[in-house]
Amino acid sequence: VDLGTDVPGEKLVGAVKEHQADVLGLSALLTTTAAGMESTIKHLERDGIRDKVKVMIGGGATNTNYAKQIGADAYGETAVDAVGIVKELLS
Repeated sequence: VDLGTDVPGEKLVGAVKEHQADVLGLSALLTTTAAGMESTIKHLERDGIRDKVKVMIGGGATNTNYAKQIGADAYGETAVDAVGIVKELLS
């Protein structure tokens, strides 16, 4: 499900609940938007569903260290990488 760009954390959490998502993928191309990823993870925690969904991040403004820093489960450098990572996360 593609929710588009500049989606607030509350809306992302709502979509995770509605679609019973196993994985939430977040992408940021600008460092100013990468901060929203951490906020989204905090929204998942507040709503008590963080343990039910894997969070994978990517995009030019992110890296493996940032993924660890914000509590994401994985980082994918490219969309092709993401496919393999999702398979690993769900196995």
